[in-house]
Amino acid sequence: MKLARLTQPMVRENGGLRPASWDEALDRAAEGFRAAVESRGPDTFGMFSCSKSTNEVNFIAQKFTRSVIGTNNIDSCNRT
Repeated sequence: MKLARLTQPMVRENGGLRPASWDEALDRAAEGFRAAVESRGPDTFGMFSCSKSTNEVNFIAQKFTRSVIGTNNIDSCNRT
């Protein structure tokens, strides 16, 4: 059985998924983060990064989590 791959972003609307532009999908994701932080505080958010990512990607992940979201809830599997 061959599975079809997604070729564009999808957003949930009225209980189902529909195709969307990248701008709309990213705006919705950002609004979801913003709403969660506003209603429950920044510690509602957490990020987990991968040890196989580059140092630059891990740096951006921690910078986003600390500077944009406002929490220190970031971890990685670098210790394993």
